[in-house]
Order: sequence, then C-alpha cells, then structure tokens
Amino acid sequence: MGHIRGLKCRECGREYPIEPIYVCEFCFGPLEVAYDYNSIAKALNKKKIEKREKSLWRYRELLPIAGEPQVGLTSGYTPLVKADNLAKELGVEELYLKDDTVVHPTLSFKDRVVSVALTKAKEFGFDTVACASTGNLAHSVSAHGARAGLKRFIFIPASLEPSKIIASLVYEPNLVAVDGNYDDVNRLCSEIANKYSWAFVNINIRPFYAEGSKTLGFEIIEQLGWKAPDNVVVPCASGSLLTKVWKSFKEFKEIGIIKELGTKVFAAQATGCSPIVTAIKQGTDVIRPVKPNTIAKSLAIGNPADGFYASQVVRETGGDGEDVSDQEIIDAIKLLARTEGIFAETAGGVTLASAKKLIAAGKIRRDEVTVICITGNGLKTQEALQGHVASPHYIKPNIASFEEVLKKIS
Repeated sequence: MGHIRGLKCRECGREYPIEPIYVCEFCFGPLEVAYDYNSIAKALNKKKIEKREKSLWRYRELLPIAGEPQVGLTSGYTPLVKADNLAKELGVEELYLKDDTVVHPTLSFKDRVVSVALTKAKEFGFDTVACASTGNLAHSVSAHGARAGLKRFIFIPASLEPSKIIASLVYEPNLVAVDGNYDDVNRLCSEIANKYSWAFVNINIRPFYAEGSKTLGFEIIEQLGWKAPDNVVVPCASGSLLTKVWKSFKEFKEIGIIKELGTKVFAAQATGCSPIVTAIKQGTDVIRPVKPNTIAKSLAIGNPADGFYASQVVRETGGDGEDVSDQEIIDAIKLLARTEGIFAETAGGVTLASAKKLIAAGKIRRDEVTVICITGNGLKTQEALQGHVASPHYIKPNIASFEEVLKKIS
C-alpha cells in the first residue's frame, strides 16, 4: 500500500493494518498512520514537489492513500502572506500569515482533512460519510461529499450560527441539529458510528482524516524557501491541527527535505474554551474538560481528543499557550482586516490575539520568523462582529449631501 506501514497506537505502540479503525483494542489509545520514511526519502524530493500541481496532493507520498487522489483536487496550497503592516503594529521583524481563508472550496483548512478522509473512505468502499462538526467541517464534508457522489449525514450543535447552517444546507446533505454542545454531538456520533456502517471522518476514519492537516505545515516550509519558521502559532479545538503541523515539520526533516528544525509551537484558544492552554499554563498533562462559552464556536470543543498530545508538542518544542477574551478576538479580527486586508473567522481572531499577547510577553521573540495560522474565512462568522463595526454613511443621491459627510470625515 505505497509508503504506509499501517496504523500504530500512540500509547502502547501496537500496530494494526490499514482499516477504518481508530482505537487500540488493548489500551484504548488513539491510532495514527505510520509510514516507511526510508522509501519516502527515495521517492520524494524538493524538485519533484515543485513540479507538481499546486494543491495539497503535491505531498501525496506523505499522505495515507493507496492510489490516486479522488477528492479535493483543488484544495490546498494557500498563500503564505508576508504581513509587513501587521508586523509593524506588533513590533516584530518578520511575520507571516498562513492564509487558509482563500483557495479552498469551502474557505477553511477543513478542506485539507476532508480531501484525505473522503479519498480514503472511497478506497474503503463506503457510500455514506458523516461527521460531528462546529461548522467548517460540516461545510467541507457536505461539499466534497456531494462532488464525490456520497450520501452525507452531518451532525451539528443546534446553537450554531444561522449562516453556518445555511452554508451546509446549500449542498443538500442530511443535516441533523442536536440539542447540545459539540461534545454532546460527538458522543452521539460515536454511538451512531458503532451501529451504522458509515465513514465518520472524525471517528472511524480519524487516523487518515487527521493526516490532511500536515499539508498546512508542508506548505509553510516550502513557501518559506524550504526552511522551518522559528515560531508557529496554531489555533486549538481538538488539538489535532497543532500536533499534525509539528508532525509535518518532523517528517520533512526525517526524509531530508530540511536539515534543521528548531521551531517553537504555540497553542491559541479562547478563554471561554481553553482546556489545552490551561493545562500548558499549569504545567500539567491533565486536560480538564470545560463547558464552552465563547464566540469562537469553531474552537468550542470542551473535551479535546488530542489535547494531551498538543500540550506535549508545546512542551517538547519550548513553546507556550495563550488564551484570549471574546473582545480580544473581535479586536484581532478587525486588526487583521485593517492591516493586511484579510477577513478571518473567529478562530483567526483567537490566533492573532494570542500571538499578540505572546509577543508582548516576550515568549515570541521580536527578531525571529513567526507564522500565524489563519484557518477560516470571516464570511462564515459575520454575526460575531455585529455591533462592533462602524455604520455606513447614509446620504441623499446628490454631491452636496456627499460633501457634508466628507467634511465630517476630514
């Protein structure tokens, strides 16, 4: 099966064949895809990558598929923006934004993980895909599943923003709104996954799904001229994205794409749902579940599946974590739009606001290369800004009326 060795338990190390399973039957630890890095090193190099199409599939040897990509052929390879205006505001020398607000079909990094998950689901022969979601994953599974000709069941918290619900319904999946938060939805989906033979992308297909996040990290290194940054700031919901960005950096070093790796990884969360950052700040391995209360609903996972592993990565790399209030999230969204013309959803506000505090505290050095991950488009969470932006200037349809406004502005 190409360069894949199999699945491996992250706790006890027991190995399993490539199947739609996600938990070790001996210690109940999570399973992860294991690769043959020696064979990958012989098959993949910088020149080969550079000649390929500009999508996430340019790194296919490091992704868990057996044949050719089948889903998400236009996803990935989003811009790495050199943010000079924002850098000046924050008082740092070299700042980049990994901008996943554009290029992707549904305008968030979830198109990366879903492209891999649905390709794998088709390889396994599933005809129905499903997910538990706070919004972005729902959009992505709905859209990519439609194009792939798959039946779709999407489970969301009933309290989700109306715009996010519409953005899923337009693809005509079976959308199920559950009376509860994300953790309630996820528990229900685990029960459903045990009863129905569906490909739940973030349950029984999770080991493969999670690997799609690595492409964000691969792109950062390639777009920096085949160098790893000094710092990377990553928003955390389940914690999976942070762990996979770090895994991607390590894999590029393992196969010889980069020679040096000294990146510090930083976790960003909303104060109203910050179990991972709380554990990091307290210096403990224990992730205590919380009840989410934040406008950053895409990060509102109170019992994060990969929280322990995310906190381990932060400690291993010498990074840190920070959490921010709802007002700081809103202010950061506006700051990013004003300085760099990028409209991020609330998760992007969390990442930037956290980075700002980390820089001010001296935890991110001002003379180092820092990358901030902006994972979704602000058009998805416009409700969060209601009452926090200026009103239009209303005028009559004549020049005199306009010039009255112009005087006030001047």
